[in-house]
Amino acid sequence: QVQLVESGGGLVQAGGSLRLSCAASGRTLSTYGMGWFRQAPGKEREFVAAITWRSGSTVYTDSVKGRFTISRDNAKNTVWLQLNSLKPDDTAVYYCAAAKTPQALGARRYDYWGQGTQVTVSS
Repeated sequence: QVQLVESGGGLVQAGGSLRLSCAASGRTLSTYGMGWFRQAPGKEREFVAAITWRSGSTVYTDSVKGRFTISRDNAKNTVWLQLNSLKPDDTAVYYCAAAKTPQALGARRYDYWGQGTQVTVSS
């Protein structure tokens, strides 16, 4: 099992920044990569970004490219999501997730999930 704990959410004005953290524990060596998702009120959960542990390869959804940055520290089993130039449309609960295989990562079928952290962007 892998446990994921997110932190760093909060209330910020449009144009501001936040840095979300995801601390992984347990059988982290069994995971291939990590991702961030978000779910806004009344909407489906959507993919935001992902990163592989080994190579650090990243992928982003189009709406956050150039504004958000995902990074990782293998020694600390921690993944971050830097959110810059925030917009009210970025308001959501942000979830960290872990995928055990490259296929799962590519298909966005994640195996472990955190509890989420709220990000609220005011206009």
